[in-house]
Amino acid sequence: LGMIHFVDTTEEFDLAVNGAFMEYVRQLKKEGTIRHIGMSTHNPDIAKLAACQGEIEMILFSVNPAFDMLPPVSDIDQYFSGQYDEALNGIAPEREELYKLCEQNGVGITVMKGYAGGRLFQADTSPFGVALTPVQCLHYALTRPAVAAVMVGYDSVRHVEEAVAYETATEEEKD
Repeated sequence: LGMIHFVDTTEEFDLAVNGAFMEYVRQLKKEGTIRHIGMSTHNPDIAKLAACQGEIEMILFSVNPAFDMLPPVSDIDQYFSGQYDEALNGIAPEREELYKLCEQNGVGITVMKGYAGGRLFQADTSPFGVALTPVQCLHYALTRPAVAAVMVGYDSVRHVEEAVAYETATEEEKD
């Protein structure tokens, strides 16, 4: 997989897909050194451009209930600087559109930030005021359109066990 990393502005996107690096990636694909082209971003507008670009087949994108339901910000750490607005319900329109575009165009999503850096596991750091479980976070991400996988970080064997519990979790535990 040839990966264009952390493109978060339209200028970076244009440079990435129209510049020397993309020519190099195309050559590697033509030679068979890589088989797929991917890109990573935190910006849903940039991810939508990638989903429609035609050559990008996979997007590494931040997906979790907090990011999907809170207003978009340019700095990912700002997601947790304020309080969750109870008036917000449902998914942010730009993110919903991204997931639909990816699904329509056959562009997969690999999820990063599925646990929001662990902030969703504690009521006092979750924007919802309640703690979520790893199973709930994984289920949320895996049920978004076009999502193929979730990449999560682990600090202990217990964290691995909590994630693997998804495989045998009941629907109630996933909800």
